[in-house]
Amino acid sequence: MNRFSIQDDANSELSDAANYYESRSPGLGRVFLDEFERAVQQILTFPHSCQLVNRTVRPKVLRRFPYSIMYSVKPDTIRILAIAPQRRRPLYWRGRK
Repeated sequence: MNRFSIQDDANSELSDAANYYESRSPGLGRVFLDEFERAVQQILTFPHSCQLVNRTVRPKVLRRFPYSIMYSVKPDTIRILAIAPQRRRPLYWRGRK
């Protein structure tokens, strides 16, 4: 599989997190985005490697940052539902499809 889509709320979360890290230290926002891209490539290569947290959603934990990519595997694409901070209330993204 080589396609993914990102839900609008998840895209906003990604931008917010990158901007936050960039404001903390110049260049750190880019490092966060690079880590996100690395994780997405792993998801695309091994879409079923992460355990399910409910019937359809899987979390991919980012290696260097306290975030998880919440995604679902569709027949022809990966759907990214949230870029979830690990300290935020769990399952806040549950209504997203």
